[in-house]
Amino acid sequence: MSKQPDEIVDQVVKYTYGTWRFQKGWRPQHIVDAEGVYLTDASGKRYLDFSSQLMCSNLGHKNQALIKAIVEQAQKMPYINPAYSTDTRAKASEALVKVLPAGLEKIFYSTSGTEANEAALKIARMYQKSRGAYKVISRYTSYHGSTAAAIACTGDPRRWFAEPSSKVDGTVFAPDCYCYRCPFHQEYPACGVTCAEYVDYMLRNEGNVAAIIVEPVVGTNGVLVPVKEYLPRLKQIAEEHNVIFIADEVMAGWGRTGTWFAVDNWGVKPDILVTAKGCTGAYTPLGITATTMKIADYFEENYFAHGHTYEAHPLAMAPVVPAINEYKRLNLFENAKKLGAHMGKRLNELKDRHPSIGDVRGIGLFWAVEIVKNRKTKKPFNTRIDKVNGVPLMVDKVAAEMGRGGVICNTWISHFVIAPPLIVTKEQVDVGVDVMDEGLKIADKEIEA
Repeated sequence: MSKQPDEIVDQVVKYTYGTWRFQKGWRPQHIVDAEGVYLTDASGKRYLDFSSQLMCSNLGHKNQALIKAIVEQAQKMPYINPAYSTDTRAKASEALVKVLPAGLEKIFYSTSGTEANEAALKIARMYQKSRGAYKVISRYTSYHGSTAAAIACTGDPRRWFAEPSSKVDGTVFAPDCYCYRCPFHQEYPACGVTCAEYVDYMLRNEGNVAAIIVEPVVGTNGVLVPVKEYLPRLKQIAEEHNVIFIADEVMAGWGRTGTWFAVDNWGVKPDILVTAKGCTGAYTPLGITATTMKIADYFEENYFAHGHTYEAHPLAMAPVVPAINEYKRLNLFENAKKLGAHMGKRLNELKDRHPSIGDVRGIGLFWAVEIVKNRKTKKPFNTRIDKVNGVPLMVDKVAAEMGRGGVICNTWISHFVIAPPLIVTKEQVDVGVDVMDEGLKIADKEIEA
């Protein structure tokens, strides 16, 4: 006899952990189906997936080309030791090199974004070992994953809980390109992009820096789109100081910003690019760490001290080629640009109507709406301390109201991350924004006069 939805939720709560949260009071929504841009719960209610789950379901749900590839690989050979070669590994790698930024020609596979970042950091430190460099510059408004080195490079409060026992030595944090809340209290363009120039100052004074790691467009922590000079200047600074430039494209890659990868918007060529999520449309767990041949050649005569059981897992890699083909066939990057412009227009119209909105920012189909208690002072409704102390967040109250209206949207402290599947239509975008319009009335009632 099949279990009732409440029984299933009871079992999930009893036997498993809810991630990044207090466990008390956790009652996860029970989803039974997903197709296109919609999710369906156990009662039969349908929801618009306005954040592509964890900003990963770029191709939507139930894409048959990807499902077919996974099934065929499972029937043929679901797993083989990474010491062996496979057709899937060869074909996926060849296809990836063709769409990655020029110069990235050697790949290490893993099963998640955090593992891919772990590999990137380890590769950078191994490569720089001969000159004694081991430090990594990251940024305060960042998230790079939950494993040891990746969480050590994470600027947001999830890092706090890993310290000091799990902290990896050598992480130094830099300010962000966050114009709405400029850490230097300056205005662009008169600022001269101080946030980038300060990294040059850090490198001249820090010493032993092996790498810089950045999300070209910051993801969970606010969809921070840098000014046009920022990334090219940061890459130039890295080159001047013989520091490896790592681009974390776990979230921003795969058409999310209207190009294959976010760095493509600024013509930046990283030394290492890390990605995951959209590379398989999230149909299978796969992480990708791609390096230049200059870095790869180093390991011809130096030991490559990294690997794991599921590296180059054939089943995980199976959707890569069809995913690339689907991005092209469906013209999704053009769709992201076109609907991204429409999304920006609609969200800025919300800003005109809702005094609780402090800032709207985004690129392609990757947007954030940041809410504030006081628009003049930019005082937020909630802070990082509220998040880790379990204080109810205003964004969660608004998101709950949106859920009642049939739209699921991700939140983080004081902003919403709006990133629907790239197959979304104009009409579906409008539905999502209209539901958010209603939900924001809750925040408007709590602003300071």
